[in-house]
Amino acid sequence: MKILNAALQADLDAGKPVKLNLGGGERPLPGYYHLDLVDLPGVDVQADLNEPLEALPTGSVAAIHCRHLLEHIDLLMPLLDELHRVVRPGGTIDIRVPHFSNPYGYSDPTHVRFFGLYTFFYFADPANQPSRKVPSFYSKSRFQVKSVHIRLMHETWFDKVVRAVLQPLVNLSVGWQDWYERRLCRLFPANEIQYVIAPLAEKARQLSHAA
Repeated sequence: MKILNAALQADLDAGKPVKLNLGGGERPLPGYYHLDLVDLPGVDVQADLNEPLEALPTGSVAAIHCRHLLEHIDLLMPLLDELHRVVRPGGTIDIRVPHFSNPYGYSDPTHVRFFGLYTFFYFADPANQPSRKVPSFYSKSRFQVKSVHIRLMHETWFDKVVRAVLQPLVNLSVGWQDWYERRLCRLFPANEIQYVIAPLAEKARQLSHAA
């Protein structure tokens, strides 16, 4: 991992919370420093996300934006542990990834996984999961899933009509999203799924269990 931008290093040295855009490449995101595997123009941090983020102090990051990146990561569990470490209390991680029903996602030979409604609930304590519970023992890192939003395909005019009608219904609640994945997603596939998650500190976990 190599910090290329002196301004970012100065912010980290001063203890100033920073915002990171992971895998942003040459796509700027205002207010964010950009991290990528390749030293492209505009990249502030060069890093392989399959390795530890050793240049980032614990609690140094206020927000992370991660768009269509995690499907390329071989070592997802260790990366989530690192994101849990570097994001400060109250910080958020905004994630967009291909939904498992996206037919085009399988064509990309660099995709190693797909995502569904419950993916990040595997990193939440049962008390913070919806009515359908999933195992939470795969990782010690805990997150609060603040929101999940499914976005349907919009390639053709038919897709756009279906999306306009169905997508608002699908995202009414976790229950509707579950019903969509079980009954409709193969007929009306989704393009992507967006999660907003937040690291949950040990004290907050204890309070949620007590509640």
